[in-house]
Amino acid sequence: MTLPELPVTEALPRLAAALREGANAVLVAPPGAGKTTLAPLALMQEPWATGRILVLEPRRVAARAAARRMAALIGEGQPGGTIGLATRLDRLVSDRTRVEVVTEGLLVRRLQSDPSLEGVAAVLFDEAHERNLDTDLALAFCLDMQRALRPDLRLLAMSATLDVARFVGLLGDCPLIESLGRAFPVQVEHRPRDLKDSRDLPEAMAGAIREALRAHPGDVLAFLPGWGEIRRTAERLAGIEAEVLPLHGEMPPAEQDRALSPSDRRKVVLATSIAETSLTVPGVRIVVDGGFRRTPRLDPATGLSRLATVRISRAAADQRAGRAGRTAPGVAIRLWSEALHRGLPLQDRPEILEAELSGLALDCAAWGAAPADLPFLDAPPAGALAAARALLAQLDALDGAGRITAMGRAMARMGTHPRLARLLLAAEDDGEKALAADLAALLEERDPIRGRDQPCDINLRLELLHGADHPDADRPTIQRIRRAGAVHRRRLKLHGGALPGGDSGPLLAAGFPDRIAARRGSMDGAFRLASGQGARLGATDPLSRAPLLAVADLELQGTEARIRMAAPLDRAALEARFPDRLRWVEGAAFDARAGAVLARRRLMFGPLVLEDHAQPSADPAAIAAALAAAVAERGLRDLDWSTAAKQLRARIGWMRQAEGEAWPDLSDAALAATAADWLAPHLQGKTKLAEAKALDLPSILRNLLPWDRQRRLEAALPARLALPAGRSAAIDYDREVPTLEARAQHLFGLQRMPPLAEGRVPLQVALLSPAGRPVAITGDLEGFWRGAWADVRRDMRGRYPRHPWPEDPWAAEPPPPRQA
Repeated sequence: MTLPELPVTEALPRLAAALREGANAVLVAPPGAGKTTLAPLALMQEPWATGRILVLEPRRVAARAAARRMAALIGEGQPGGTIGLATRLDRLVSDRTRVEVVTEGLLVRRLQSDPSLEGVAAVLFDEAHERNLDTDLALAFCLDMQRALRPDLRLLAMSATLDVARFVGLLGDCPLIESLGRAFPVQVEHRPRDLKDSRDLPEAMAGAIREALRAHPGDVLAFLPGWGEIRRTAERLAGIEAEVLPLHGEMPPAEQDRALSPSDRRKVVLATSIAETSLTVPGVRIVVDGGFRRTPRLDPATGLSRLATVRISRAAADQRAGRAGRTAPGVAIRLWSEALHRGLPLQDRPEILEAELSGLALDCAAWGAAPADLPFLDAPPAGALAAARALLAQLDALDGAGRITAMGRAMARMGTHPRLARLLLAAEDDGEKALAADLAALLEERDPIRGRDQPCDINLRLELLHGADHPDADRPTIQRIRRAGAVHRRRLKLHGGALPGGDSGPLLAAGFPDRIAARRGSMDGAFRLASGQGARLGATDPLSRAPLLAVADLELQGTEARIRMAAPLDRAALEARFPDRLRWVEGAAFDARAGAVLARRRLMFGPLVLEDHAQPSADPAAIAAALAAAVAERGLRDLDWSTAAKQLRARIGWMRQAEGEAWPDLSDAALAATAADWLAPHLQGKTKLAEAKALDLPSILRNLLPWDRQRRLEAALPARLALPAGRSAAIDYDREVPTLEARAQHLFGLQRMPPLAEGRVPLQVALLSPAGRPVAITGDLEGFWRGAWADVRRDMRGRYPRHPWPEDPWAAEPPPPRQA
């Protein structure tokens, strides 16, 4: 087999030699060098390659393009013969397949079902620098398996901008093969001003493309963060003398092929970051880079990953610019300034450090190893892992000891997010299975009904899959959902013609138990989630008055979440689905309308109240605890925060800052969190919120300090400081810097202020005029007397001639106090 001469060709003999002598290697070659297609074909001919070579691609578009290109190079035209292709939606392999291009998620699934990769000779990780979660996980599993079961398995990491030293170390100090390649020069242009907001990108992009088409030859490849920006940019390019073609991962394969194929007309390809690596778009000599990308970010408030629009790294900008120099000299136009470019991060942050990790935690549990015991390039964050395990326990995937359950193993085999896997496995008969397949597919894709103010009922979306119509329906998205739904039906071993049946609410509740929502109060659209978080939908939404919802999609807005998609949930269905999570609780509860604590008997689902009955009496301690909890939940505003209470709290806060955690934390958050300990004992015998106002708050706070600390507080941070002539003045500690206010004359005879807490707490003095207005503020009284005092004295003598204004106030006698 004769391979074409491409820039990477000169490095292939060194690569082959390295993998004959050892199991692992790293190949670094610039974009367009041909590593994606030529390296697998060259290694296929090696004597050790008696099994298949798997080529891992991070995206379906890149996988299809690579497989088609390799098949064409060996004269087979299409994948399915010597070159195979496997993605979530396509499988073109045969007994003759020697090189199989797979997407990263599929490799993880294959490893779970075949931990030794029987019949596989090598795994090639293309574009390993992208550090997608599944790539990192698959590489960790392969290294673990290579170490324990398959020392003969070859592993190769390939990239144009790899973190070389770390990958070489991770792969056992393996050989590094570098190919310089042949890139044509690319002229880089920056805009003089930055965009104020990424929402301005379509307009700026369209203008830059029109200008570039006039100024430079060749086709245009424009980088935009997502489908919405692509669509809006295309609308603004109407009428140009070029073919405008979108390119993103959610397009049908035929449309992707059209964007990647040569054309007789001049082309403008509007692409997401999928065109950043692996893909070659022929004819491109102009790159216009918007400088943004979509990436998953873990939202601590919801515990979910959400797609955020962020700036790209400098490495990604270089990758994108390189697309303009693949076949001829080109130009890269960046829609940001050189100053902003210098401040961009060198590399994009790995997804493992940013995303929600329940899928990774489940895969590791099914693999039989803790994440800490696997060879990850970056260890998964402990907080995100703990949240992931907590979710898996709610989904019945892990038992109380953190071990994987039979349900967890079944979920791991489903090849989708753990929430959706649990939803699929909750279906019992064929009708429910068909409904669950549609639900899972719908939630994997974007909302098929465009517009932010659409009704949130997920059943409206499901109806679109089976012939219903909607004026704002996105037809291509609906087609993708149907295709993905067919994949899920096959996973459930369901006949393709089975019609959906049953209720979507209980199925969603199975996959999203923490997002079961109960209506809160009498306000339409206000809900509380089983996680304890507040959530809201529009008051005019048809589901705004539903007593219970199963929420599938949330969007964080400020401190609350906006419900984007949900289904009504029947109370009986909830009780049947989660009988072990329901509990009757007897005790006291705060009634907001009465402003008092009442004895109640409640049926609870987590923090949600499903049923509530009044009781004749309750334990006094329970009443006090409930009243304290109500005060805490209302931000402590029902207590009497007098000046004395505020000053005492501020003084203790300054001591904690000066001397550490031996002093209590009296911040609002800390007091609210510990109200049951410090406040409830003082509410014994009280039932009404208004009665909390009568508490002696300064005494309560002071008694949180042991006697020796009370004495230390008075000595280190006194409430008042003694001044000459028998006077004293209060210190206001409830400021950014503790401040003593006094008339200038009352400070005469005082050379410097005494230190607070041995000088560890700052003190400033506000000198007042005879009329009580500030004339100067200083933290250095001695320096003030000998410096700025002269200017103050000159001004004050003219305004207040009857008062003394000596040149040496530190040595002057203060006026005597007025006699009562």
